[in-house]
Amino acid sequence: MANGRARKYGDGRDALLAAVVAVVAEKGLRGLTYRAVAEQAGVNNTLISHHFGSRSALLEAAMEWASARSIRLSDLSATEEVNLEFAQALVELVRSEPELQLFQYEMILESRRKPELRPAAVKLYDSYVASMQQALERHGYEDTGPLARAIFAALDGLVLQQLTVAGPDAVREAIVRVGELLERQPASP
Repeated sequence: MANGRARKYGDGRDALLAAVVAVVAEKGLRGLTYRAVAEQAGVNNTLISHHFGSRSALLEAAMEWASARSIRLSDLSATEEVNLEFAQALVELVRSEPELQLFQYEMILESRRKPELRPAAVKLYDSYVASMQQALERHGYEDTGPLARAIFAALDGLVLQQLTVAGPDAVREAIVRVGELLERQPASP
């Protein structure tokens, strides 16, 4: 195996998808080749076409895998409060697996240039917003769509800042402030 990073996700299909995420996070979509993915996963590149058939199917599967993993690890739908504990968990997720978010941002930006990727980007954001809606509904909020989108947009922006321009402490504090604002917004009676 050329590199052990992908193996922490398991073998087979998951390892290939983790390798796609790692390659795109490191090299961008222009650096995504079957050879680069195979090298990252430690497999023969024919295995990739066997599992996925095409580059677009590979990217769509990787997008679904990355968003499902990121949502599961951050578990927005299980969020009790946007508080210090949640902030610490989100900051730690970004610190420990930045490639998940970097990959997703690369795909979102590329969907602006390649309309065929747009449905996957929309599905990605819809899944995050739906997860936040579930958390809000459990707290008694009604008509949660716009509020869930606004809160997710704030969290999404803070994740991007942690990846690029802000330190984890500043991001953690900002997430706590988002939670404080949310607490001031009363739930439905």
